[in-house]
Amino acid sequence: QGRILEKTGLCSQITFGRYVRQGRKLGVDPKLFIQDLQFNKVPVRVYHPKANSDGRRRGIIFFHGGGWVFGSLDTYEKVCRYISRESESVVVSVQYRLAPEHKYPAAYEDCLNATIHFLKNTEHYGVDPANVIVCGDSAGGNLAAAVSQTLAGRSDLPKLRAQILIYPGLQALDFNLPSYHQNRGVPLLFRERAAFFALQYLNGHALHMQEVLEGSHIPPDMRLKYRKWVSPDNIPEKFKVRGVKPLRPTDFIAEVYETVKRFCEPNLCPLLAEDAIVHQLPESFILTCEYDVLRDDGLLYKKRLEDNGVPVTWYHLEDGFHGVISLHDYCGFSFPAGKRGLDSVVNFLKSL
Repeated sequence: QGRILEKTGLCSQITFGRYVRQGRKLGVDPKLFIQDLQFNKVPVRVYHPKANSDGRRRGIIFFHGGGWVFGSLDTYEKVCRYISRESESVVVSVQYRLAPEHKYPAAYEDCLNATIHFLKNTEHYGVDPANVIVCGDSAGGNLAAAVSQTLAGRSDLPKLRAQILIYPGLQALDFNLPSYHQNRGVPLLFRERAAFFALQYLNGHALHMQEVLEGSHIPPDMRLKYRKWVSPDNIPEKFKVRGVKPLRPTDFIAEVYETVKRFCEPNLCPLLAEDAIVHQLPESFILTCEYDVLRDDGLLYKKRLEDNGVPVTWYHLEDGFHGVISLHDYCGFSFPAGKRGLDSVVNFLKSL
């Protein structure tokens, strides 16, 4: 649909996609105070349970999904209300700037700035500074992981209590991991779209998408360097039983690398962070879905965290697909897997 409109010159695919994903304005929530504010010039929406609380509440900073290109406070309104109500937490949903108009690192900087503002002003929101969690799904999971890594080394701010990564995208080196082949045509995220979104975020356009999908965008020596972290060898065998075929290696193209070399920055691809950073990370929750091209990004990061002594709670939706959480109670229909995934997040929060 979006492509047809783009060809007829009515609007770009992205504008159309944003329109479709707008989300409807919801009425008042009897259990929550909700207000729109700005943290460090970044628009946020704060959800505060109305019920009395014995002490200070936990605080959750939430970064929405949508490939860094789509998504808004309204799109994730139901999800944020649900998390705030069910876990009795203050939730701050962040409206970071979107690509392609705002390229990397705009989204990351907005999320980082909003988080720092919140950490410095927790008492204003009745939140315990020792109990702040970053959380995000898909591109938002990428942003949560990047913010968490940046703050891990900061001694001037309260330490994050945990990070919650819901089917995060964490690397753009290898679009040929087993999950990329097994689920290449599974909605809501096709293999091509994953590369398309990463390139929109990085460069504001998706030129060289084919070369990136084939893997000719990364020099052989770097591929070797990162192989210890980004490799099918680190994925448990049981995830490789569904149709995986090894790809013949493609030739490296230097001029493509020149346009995408920032893919090797951990703020963009958190899976590539050094061990010295990873072992400082807070307790982590990772949710993966079987039918998701990004499944293996989550599995690889889980292994990295565990190898560095970080406690990880892992929840795998055997019947889940990418984006299932954002469809919770969407236009009147809901997937049981989405509800289970959301409840696993709430249960993890309550356990902290």
